[in-house]
Amino acid sequence: MAGHSKWANIKHRKGTADARRSKLFTKLVKEIMVAAKVGGPIIESNPRLRMAIQNAKGVSVPKDNIERAINKAASVGGEDYQDLSYEAYGPHGVALFIECTTDNTNRSLQNVKSFLTKGGGSLSTNGSLDFVFADKGIFRFPFPEGKDEDEFILSLIDMGAEEVEIEEGRVNVQCEREEFGNMQKALAENQIEPESAGLEKIPIISKELNRTEAESLLKLIQNLENDDDVKAVYHNIAFSEDIADLF
Repeated sequence: MAGHSKWANIKHRKGTADARRSKLFTKLVKEIMVAAKVGGPIIESNPRLRMAIQNAKGVSVPKDNIERAINKAASVGGEDYQDLSYEAYGPHGVALFIECTTDNTNRSLQNVKSFLTKGGGSLSTNGSLDFVFADKGIFRFPFPEGKDEDEFILSLIDMGAEEVEIEEGRVNVQCEREEFGNMQKALAENQIEPESAGLEKIPIISKELNRTEAESLLKLIQNLENDDDVKAVYHNIAFSEDIADLF
């Protein structure tokens, strides 16, 4: 995670650069396969596949890997994947929203429960975190060269952005869930290609932790993220200077 962004609260990715990159590649390629299997291999008629490919290209997943994933999904047979989500509380009352894509729901549930139990957390009921998180569209891309920052922010707001953050040459754009498609189209019309885009859980209510508490919680999040079935883990840890270097 770059900089001291408030979006650093959204998802946590920890570990060495090579290990993190390899795990990310695997999960992005898996999402391409799932998207192609669920909605078909034709990119123009499959928004989920189009977004999955865009996100993969944003972190330089090789073209051959992308094409192989689509072809594998289009072939007869293969795994049947499902999208699942689990709501939980970690230690110190931190809310966790865990998204999975799996071909074995029993395995995913048992793994998630095991990580939570070992990390001092527990599953909650579906809908229990509705008051903690809001679904928002998030777009990330480099700041375009030659643009005036203030004018560019205003142009993004005109496109439908709810919030814009620019830091260290990176742009994070947030919009309402219902405006995601319109924002995506507006960026494309202005020749802006996001490195990543999608609907994410943004915390409405944050939880402040001291450094010791944050370290134990982030270890649990890391263990969850390292599971092959887990696509994303969202939390509501309040970002502070005291724990900045942990992210």
